[in-house]
Amino acid sequence: MTRLLHQTCFNHATREAVARCPGCSRFYCRECVTEHDDRVMCAACLKKLARAPLLQRPVVARLLQLAQCFACGVLLWFFFYFIGETLASMPSKFHEGSLWKVNWLER
Repeated sequence: MTRLLHQTCFNHATREAVARCPGCSRFYCRECVTEHDDRVMCAACLKKLARAPLLQRPVVARLLQLAQCFACGVLLWFFFYFIGETLASMPSKFHEGSLWKVNWLER
């Protein structure tokens, strides 16, 4: 791994590098780097970040997350509804416990 101390800018060969872009791993001078969301990036990587797909944008991601929570709630409601219907359709002897007191060997 090369050290930052001995590197020059990717765009300006005569200037010393002050930062390394985390996206492309190239070294850049003060003029070529930009700070975005507390990260130092080059202009090319910043353009790629600006053209992010629709699903990576915060608003769409939150709406998708809300839709998933709603679908999970509906699924849980149906699950507990069918559990309740199953318990309600069982004979009353099952709920009283008298079904379990019968000696099955004597039958």
